[in-house]
Amino acid sequence: MDTIFALASAPGKAGISIVRLSGPLAINVAEKLTKSKLKEKQPNLRVIYDSDNHFIDQALILIFNKPYSFTGENVVEFHLHGSSAVVSSVIKLLCNFKGLRPAEAGEFTRCALENGKIDLAQVEGLADLIDAETDAQHKQAARIFNGALGEKTKEWRAKLVKAGALLVATLDFADEEVPEEVTSEVEKLINMVLSDLDKEIIGVQTAERIRSGFEVAIVGAPNLGKSTLLNYLVGRDAAITSNVSGTTRDVIEVKLDLRGLPVTILDTAGIRKSDDRVEEIGISRALERSSLSDLRIVLTEDGEYPSELKRRDTDITCIAKDDQGNRGGVSGKTGAGIDRLKNNIWDILNDKAQYVGIATRERHKSSMVNAKKFLGNAVVSLRDGPEYYDITAEEIRAATSALDSLIGRIGVEDVLDEVFSSFCLGK
Repeated sequence: MDTIFALASAPGKAGISIVRLSGPLAINVAEKLTKSKLKEKQPNLRVIYDSDNHFIDQALILIFNKPYSFTGENVVEFHLHGSSAVVSSVIKLLCNFKGLRPAEAGEFTRCALENGKIDLAQVEGLADLIDAETDAQHKQAARIFNGALGEKTKEWRAKLVKAGALLVATLDFADEEVPEEVTSEVEKLINMVLSDLDKEIIGVQTAERIRSGFEVAIVGAPNLGKSTLLNYLVGRDAAITSNVSGTTRDVIEVKLDLRGLPVTILDTAGIRKSDDRVEEIGISRALERSSLSDLRIVLTEDGEYPSELKRRDTDITCIAKDDQGNRGGVSGKTGAGIDRLKNNIWDILNDKAQYVGIATRERHKSSMVNAKKFLGNAVVSLRDGPEYYDITAEEIRAATSALDSLIGRIGVEDVLDEVFSSFCLGK
């Protein structure tokens, strides 16, 4: 087994930089660098020397013994002064040790998975936790990283194992004292799992939005102040503003933290009939992208809804360029009506966020949909009577396997590289 190392903190000048080692040689190498014996279960303040016995840095060194470390292996962390030169010198020293090599992206976390310290869903939760920028993203990621999906999967698995055991007992021990008719109890267990799966499948789309950001599109005719409104909402000049019709031709996206919710504001091309081919493409993109958004701010001149748009319940229709705020509209120029608009946006999106469950990714949804299909088959065969119990048991086993893939117990080798590719080298 290799011993791996990498910079675990952000690169560049900092107060403290952390270099992490994990593997069987980690402690031995650390003691060679410091020319001293290191104590376990307490911080070690030591000087690090190069191969010529020259001073490199004074570091705080922490030791985490297997199996009680993050990776499940011996881990050493060098807490160095955050100089690029110091970090570079330590990394060069580590490269000279036989049996050590630089870690690949996400390899520390992959070791934790392979050593049973965390499951695959927790790996994904950790990736989301690192990327979290808003309170909603942080809470969702923390829930997954703390093992919520793994615990729920164990509950489902226990119910299905019990259901399968009842069927197998009836088949294999028919001459002994076991219930001959277990249909009602097995069906009850299956339906409990199916009910939970339905809720989680519905919530995945919302969870994906929390991860990537709810999309709010600003739409309307040209010269209604869409770009000016976007700039005011995000607090900077993100879009070019002009009195010339057709200035905005492509969709402009700007991220915003709206009271803890991640939101991507979309500025779109003004909707009108145009002979300009490029503008026409921009209008087509505006209509298509806005139709996929979670919410639309529809700007109008007189409250009249644009004929090109199909009305949706979540649309917020606003009179544009209401600079004085006396028509109940909004103005990106003076800020009139903006607070009311933000509150409306938050209310709608926060209501959507209430439907989120503990499954957060399309991969999770796919596994649950597969499990649901097998369980649906199991219910059908179960109702056909005891002579079909063997088929029902097999469908339940297939559903259990599909759920096991949620947390990486089986059948996920083909997705591991993709999962870990988003991690940095020191994680």
